[in-house]
Amino acid sequence: MAIPTIDLSPFFKNSDEDGKNKAKEVIKGACSEYGFFQIVNHGVPVELMSRAIELSKKFFALGDDEKAKCRPGSAAPLPAGYSKQPEISADKNEYLLMYPPRSGFNVLPANPPDFGDVLEEMFTYFCKTGEIVEKILNDCLGLPPDFLKQYNHDRSWDFMVALRYFPATETENNGIAEHEDGNCVTFVIQDEVGGLEVKKDGKWIPVVPAPDTIVVNMSDVIQVLSNNKFKSATHRVVRSKEKSRHSFAFFYSTEGDKWVEPLPQFTKEIGELPKYTGFLYKDYQAMRMKNKTHPPSNANDVVTINHYAI
Repeated sequence: MAIPTIDLSPFFKNSDEDGKNKAKEVIKGACSEYGFFQIVNHGVPVELMSRAIELSKKFFALGDDEKAKCRPGSAAPLPAGYSKQPEISADKNEYLLMYPPRSGFNVLPANPPDFGDVLEEMFTYFCKTGEIVEKILNDCLGLPPDFLKQYNHDRSWDFMVALRYFPATETENNGIAEHEDGNCVTFVIQDEVGGLEVKKDGKWIPVVPAPDTIVVNMSDVIQVLSNNKFKSATHRVVRSKEKSRHSFAFFYSTEGDKWVEPLPQFTKEIGELPKYTGFLYKDYQAMRMKNKTHPPSNANDVVTINHYAI
């Protein structure tokens, strides 16, 4: 079993309506079943993706003193810059986080040379891909034209993370435990080590890495807006015993003060009850962050989107 791969090239051509419709059908099915799919011909240059992974490996191979020059800056919901925080990652990973270019929040590395420029270029391309996928999802959900674009026009809460997962130990291979993302849509590229897995029908499906492919997973906001019509993907990362894993994750989000609740198109207009109470996006993100900084002693107390389930 493998997650579907969709060619987005028809969406860069005004005339290929048949290709667009076929792609939408596959995406609609994937989002309804388990919230994961992969895309090729997505508009992000493959050479740029490869270069970003290469420079990321060089950055994380630097000494701690050099990486520490890229200290976290103050920004919500997460601190920008380099971090390896035992209370969050238990030394399983380290990361470099950035917000939109020219946001004033970023602490970008000067070493290796050009890495900062590549990060900003990657961010810009991922934003564009996010807008394309958002438009496709809009059509798949049967919403009015540009509905999601108008609802989610503020890009200030998007962020991108370059990640390094350390090799597994004899007793621990979990990189990131089973979870769903709290934003709108997440885009992931990973190096040849792989390790990303998606859950479907109780089974874990490895996402085989490919240099020209971006992994896309639906997240909690889309699940709530669609009143569970589209699923927030359950996934995890399993660490390799052989070597470190490097990846990038781009979190296409919504603005912190945005009110999130099931849309009337999926509730009162079709005679269905909402499955969630409404909430401010920033409030939900604050609770998810507290899960990491102050993990509850009882696993059942970890806040997920079910916190708002009716």
